[in-house]
Amino acid sequence: MTDRGTSSAASRRGAFQRRLGLIFGWLLLAVAAVCLAGMYGVLPLALVLMLVLAAIVLAWLAARRLWRPVNALARVVDGWDERQPDLAALQPGHLQAHADADVATLAQGLHAFASRIAGYNQRERHFTRDASHELRSPLTVIKMSTDMLSDDAGLGDNGRRSLERIRRATRELESVVEALLILARESDNGQGEHDFIVNDVLRRALDDAREGLRNHAVTVQLEEQARFAVHGSPRVFAVLCGQLVRHAGQHAGRQGRVVVSVAPGAVSVSSQGAEADRVAVGGEPGAGLAIAQRISERFAWPLDWPAREGAGRTVRIRFPRTLPVSG
Repeated sequence: MTDRGTSSAASRRGAFQRRLGLIFGWLLLAVAAVCLAGMYGVLPLALVLMLVLAAIVLAWLAARRLWRPVNALARVVDGWDERQPDLAALQPGHLQAHADADVATLAQGLHAFASRIAGYNQRERHFTRDASHELRSPLTVIKMSTDMLSDDAGLGDNGRRSLERIRRATRELESVVEALLILARESDNGQGEHDFIVNDVLRRALDDAREGLRNHAVTVQLEEQARFAVHGSPRVFAVLCGQLVRHAGQHAGRQGRVVVSVAPGAVSVSSQGAEADRVAVGGEPGAGLAIAQRISERFAWPLDWPAREGAGRTVRIRFPRTLPVSG
């Protein structure tokens, strides 16, 4: 809005209320005058009724004309498409000339807000596109290099163990990158999501988690009391479970144990050991579980954090919607 338009809008601030007051004030006077004329016999009753009705209709038409800018702004907001935003439709300059300054201020605020949202969406698309290319390309090079090294006959046992750890870390990093890209896309279209069996994905995730906890001499145990499937991204689910298992392994301490239990509609991760017994449970996730918390919120897989002290600590992933496993 130009300085001249702003000054004009400021001079009209409160005009809507004043015009509406004039309309109803004129209606009240007209109805009172017509009724008095009918009471004193100046006008017949039929004509009094017709004049009262005419005054009401004229007042309604005047109020409707006064409401048009608000109605037009509401239609623009109702038909708003964030994928193809029409920012020009919200510019205050497009309002009708008799629009109140309060309506112009509302339109100006909506235009500024929509402009920021459009900027956020554009930066989101640029980030996910660039990050997908710049992060996945080095990972592809690492995978190709490890494949070439695995064919080297002169590689010793220590080298092959190190190579296997690199492969596991690469797969884990790929899953984390995919999870971050999914979380970064606010309007994700569900790519990479399908029905998967929780137990099968969990076994593969625990194999990688055991490798990461080998230096801590922590035992990871899987207890399957149920078997079910859910809809989502299996790689993102693996990242969620991997973070919880590593977090539990750190609390279990050396020679501790992490127990992962699959129950109907839930997966529990418990840390057991001398170190876990001394950990005060506060009921909130640790700083290293930010990604797990965001995955939980994104896919509607609630996390139940322990709320009291006890022997070890247990974090439970609940799945409100589960699918049966055939066979």
